[in-house]
Amino acid sequence: MTEETHWESLEEQATHTESEARMLLPGVQTILGFQLMAVFNQRFEQFSQEEQVLHFAAFLLTALTMALMMAPAAYHRQAQRDRVTRRFVDLASRLLMISMIPFTAGMCLDTYLIGRLIVPGSMLGPVAAGGMLLTLAGLWFVLPFVFGRRR
Repeated sequence: MTEETHWESLEEQATHTESEARMLLPGVQTILGFQLMAVFNQRFEQFSQEEQVLHFAAFLLTALTMALMMAPAAYHRQAQRDRVTRRFVDLASRLLMISMIPFTAGMCLDTYLIGRLIVPGSMLGPVAAGGMLLTLAGLWFVLPFVFGRRR
């Protein structure tokens, strides 16, 4: 059975890439806001110094994710404002894909910390963080790799 394929124009590719970034960015910004608010919560003091540093690392990774997702728009507005090029589409696609790496790491760190806070001294944090890593890496990296190779 042959899969029907529509080849997108360069303009369509750029539009879809920008739409994908626009769709993802509010979620990342919301998570970044919650990470920032957590520091001012009384329960944050229940974390050890090392765990507070892990939360800071998760915050920085999420901020890096946001920066990588916003970079294509900044590039396009400044470097190629009046045109769409293959270079822009490739750069934007790469930056969006790369942004999933620090986002995955940040989500795993925060998942560990939430598990640690909910059930101190248990394996909930590490197990949940490992499950999060497998899920996100599987959906965002393994699945596209496996199914993309079949084309």
